[in-house]
Amino acid sequence: MTERLLQYIWQFQYFNKTSLQTVEGETVEIVYQGSYNTNQGPDFFEAKLKIGNTLLIGNVELHCKTSEWNTHKHSADKNYANVIAHIVWENDCTLPNNLPTIILQDRVSKILLEKYQKLLNTSSFIPCENSISTVPEITWLSWKERLLIERLEQKSTIVNEYLSKNNYHWEETFWWMIAKNFGIKVNSEAFEKIAQSIPITVLAKHKNQLHQIEALLFGQAGLLDKDFEEDYPILLRKEYQFYKSKYNLQSTNANLFFLRMRPANFPTVRLAQLAMLIVHSVHLFSKIKEIEEVENVKKLLNVTANDYWHYHYNFDELSTYKIKNVGLQMINNLIINTVIPILFDYGHYTKEHHFKDKALRWLTQLTAEKNSRINGFLALQITIKNAFDSQSLLQLKNEYCSKKRCLECAVGNKLLKT
Repeated sequence: MTERLLQYIWQFQYFNKTSLQTVEGETVEIVYQGSYNTNQGPDFFEAKLKIGNTLLIGNVELHCKTSEWNTHKHSADKNYANVIAHIVWENDCTLPNNLPTIILQDRVSKILLEKYQKLLNTSSFIPCENSISTVPEITWLSWKERLLIERLEQKSTIVNEYLSKNNYHWEETFWWMIAKNFGIKVNSEAFEKIAQSIPITVLAKHKNQLHQIEALLFGQAGLLDKDFEEDYPILLRKEYQFYKSKYNLQSTNANLFFLRMRPANFPTVRLAQLAMLIVHSVHLFSKIKEIEEVENVKKLLNVTANDYWHYHYNFDELSTYKIKNVGLQMINNLIINTVIPILFDYGHYTKEHHFKDKALRWLTQLTAEKNSRINGFLALQITIKNAFDSQSLLQLKNEYCSKKRCLECAVGNKLLKT
């Protein structure tokens, strides 16, 4: 028995309440089990229990063993002064404070305990993979939405971190976020450093000169620190040296990775595309806020690097001609991981809920991601129609399945009950 399982059993009253009594032999009627507390203090607040002929209203504390009340020093903690009952799995001692104690050990279904133990002990992709396909759609509907909101709220942490750094400048925050996601997972940290090293006001001054924007990005990335043979990188290096001095730009020490990466994802190519996005889209976040249909966001992000990069993946290294556009998969990734989180957080911050609604609606219109975790759910015959579904399932896998939080999962609850 774990304390969390015991809390779950009490919360949903999954035990036999017939002839329920305290250790002292007084009858117990549970009028209301209380509201589950996830913070400091007793496990359940504002419970209503009729013990003997007296109706008690107050808090309830649960432990696997009675003696844990003393082990945790609750008697000396004022937070536990209003506890009206002690719910335990095993009664291993008598408390000196005359607190009513209720034992549940012989009142819980062995089937429920066996199911829970099986979930805990599995080493599968997810604990309930052998039975998850039996969960009805109605259980999934509200649970997926809650999972998605949780995921967006988690992602808002980085939005709020950026806002606190730049005095709540939403355009600058958006610039940092989209730059970070242009770096994809491998180079995201380096791209973040690059973006934060170039004020958005500086970029705005050069928005009509692509080669100057590229010079700033490639220079701050440390990719112009050598002698070149081709004219274009020589030009960029010259421009960068001038503007680095003019704006007193500080080196980022960005550590960019090229190895074991598809050439289309090389940081050079992604920086060139990012430069083109800056040139094409002034006040990008303001534009996105005004857009109603996600297809128009895709058009806004659908940029192509300049002609030099159609023949290159690196400076001074010719390659076969290939147009270096962002690509639909990358655009979807940018919308899911940049546009949606900041739009949702903006709606929360300003209390303009139509932005939050729009963010959720756009997710239903975007293609689901493709990765090993999503493939794992598909193999279990879980329906994944769009990015709303895939983002929900990623949250489920990362925050519930991998952490064995089955008791806090709507799917886990359904399977334990049936």
